[in-house]
Amino acid sequence: MPMQAEKIDIAIVGGGLAGGLTALAINRACPMLPIGLFEAGQSFGGNHRWSWFEGDLDEAGTALMEPFEKAQWPGGNEVRFPSHTRRLSSDYRSLDSRSFDAALRRLLPQEAIRTGSKVMGLDAQGVTLEGGKRVKARLVIDCRDAGPSEHLTGGWQIFLGQQLRSEKPHGIDRPIIMDATVDQPGAYRFVYVLPLGPDEVFIEDTYYANSPVLDEKLLRGRIAHYAAAQGWEGQLVHEETGVLPVITGGDFAAYRASLATKGVALSGARGGFVHPLTSYTLPIAVENALAIAAQASDNLESLPEFLEGRAEMHWRRTAYYRMLGKMLFDAAEPSERYRIFERFYRLPEPLIERFYAARSTPLDKLRILTGKPPVAVGRAVKALLGKGAPLVQGTNP
Repeated sequence: MPMQAEKIDIAIVGGGLAGGLTALAINRACPMLPIGLFEAGQSFGGNHRWSWFEGDLDEAGTALMEPFEKAQWPGGNEVRFPSHTRRLSSDYRSLDSRSFDAALRRLLPQEAIRTGSKVMGLDAQGVTLEGGKRVKARLVIDCRDAGPSEHLTGGWQIFLGQQLRSEKPHGIDRPIIMDATVDQPGAYRFVYVLPLGPDEVFIEDTYYANSPVLDEKLLRGRIAHYAAAQGWEGQLVHEETGVLPVITGGDFAAYRASLATKGVALSGARGGFVHPLTSYTLPIAVENALAIAAQASDNLESLPEFLEGRAEMHWRRTAYYRMLGKMLFDAAEPSERYRIFERFYRLPEPLIERFYAARSTPLDKLRILTGKPPVAVGRAVKALLGKGAPLVQGTNP
């Protein structure tokens, strides 16, 4: 006799940032709703680090993130470019996926923790796990990773980060958000530095490239060279890598349709809830998680349609950033792309913060484009009229 299927109210598939925060927000708003957070891996959050400015979150968002153990810097941050270095006053926060996993295991009900649970199929009535187990649910939210898509265009943000324990104090007292004084080998490249303790530092080599090729050996060598130049010697504590799409355009309706399952809610990066240019998604993930929790407490069955509307609104709202992305990839010479960011970081600090949180005002957008452009006008016009390269692994030139 077949085993009777398990029943819960909400099945969240994908235990990354979006899925984990959504599970936490729903559990806080509707503690009586049985939920399951299904993650194929053995831990939530994968192998990532997420950062944000203190002002990116409102009171509710700050409360949602409060229980997570995170690095915090009250002394501002800085950026470095060949002809411009600037210290900014905004406090900065950073959360490691290991701390993310630990907090979710502490905060969520034990029955909601479903790591090591690979979902082989999902539909409006529930999920089917590897091995055939069926879990029925009133609502399924698909928060799995977004893959390459022929329906979207753009380039790639590629990175490798290392947490190092130095033999002596490193002397850095605030985050370096961008150090673009490094070589620019055919892409916009910068080094991202976070002082995690007097003798611990996180160094990430990041670049915007036309091709999604991650050369780990090359990036490790770059980090070693950068650390040596600063006089930092020590041992490797942790390493992470990533290849993220930078979306410059495409047919969003076709993209969503290619991933949609009738009656299943699409969220997270898979649902299009990203910053298309910076991949700086924590404020967006927090805002979306809180909106989902509020809707779940009001009308659970309407959530797929609710998220469809939010996704379409987000796509329209972020059109400006996709346009800037086209300018970056299609108008600027790869070795000169840093000039776009160098110019951007001369603008007022509140504008910079709103930009990263995807909340630029109409005046912000005008201000960013005012003045002498950092790319040739002819190339800019050609870029804006072009289709762009498809975001499919290995197809970009």
